Amino acid sequence: MTGIISDNVGRTSGLIKAASGGGGGVWTLIKTLTASADSDLSFVDGTDDVTLDSTYPIYRFSFINMHPESSTELQFQTSIDGGSNYNVTLTSTHFYAYQTEAASAGLTYYTGGDQAQGTSFQRISRVHNDNDSSTSGFLTLFNPSSTTFVKHFISNFNAENDTYSQNLYTAGYFNSTSAIDAVQFKMGADAIDAGKIKLYGLKDSA
Repeated sequence: MTGIISDNVGRTSGLIKAASGGGGGVWTLIKTLTASADSDLSFVDGTDDVTLDSTYPIYRFSFINMHPESSTELQFQTSIDGGSNYNVTLTSTHFYAYQTEAASAGLTYYTGGDQAQGTSFQRISRVHNDNDSSTSGFLTLFNPSSTTFVKHFISNFNAENDTYSQNLYTAGYFNSTSAIDAVQFKMGADAIDAGKIKLYGLKDSA
C-alpha cells in the first residue's frame, strides 16, 4: 500500500512525512527565526540561507508561541522586490470562532480583518501580552515564484486572548503575477517579544 503516513518521530512542526515511493511530497525545513523583542521577522529569498523561489511550489510558515510586547494583532505582507517594499496588492477574508472560560461561544466574520485590493499588512491572529498568552498556527503560501498566476495563501491560528480561546482563519490572494520573493511578519503595535517561525518547503515528487 503506497502513500502511507510514516515516521513522525522528532518532528515538532506537525507536518507528517509521507513514505517514500508513494508519490507524495516531503516537507523540508528551510529556516527558523526566533524573536527577541524584534520589530519584525523577515524571510527574504537568497538572504541568510532562505529559499523562497521555484525550488518549492508550496511554502509553509509554522508559528510557535508568538508573544507580543503589547496586546495586538499578528500581521504579514509580501514583497516582489527583494524586501525593499512590503505592499503587494491583496484581497482577503477573515473569520474566527471562540469559546470563553465562562462557556460562551460564537462564530464571527470580522470585516476589520479583511482587505479588498489593499496593500496594508494582513491580520492573521490576535494575541494579548499577558505573561502566559501567545498565539500558534501556520500560514501556507502557494507557488510564490509564479509569473503567470496570482498567489494564494491560507492561515489558521489559535490564540489565548485574555479569558477565551480564539481560532482564526484567514485566506486570500496577492493580486500580482510578479514573483513574490520575501515575506515579513510583525505585530500591529510594538515588537514581537518572543516566539519562533519555521519555514518549510514542499517539493512535488509526483
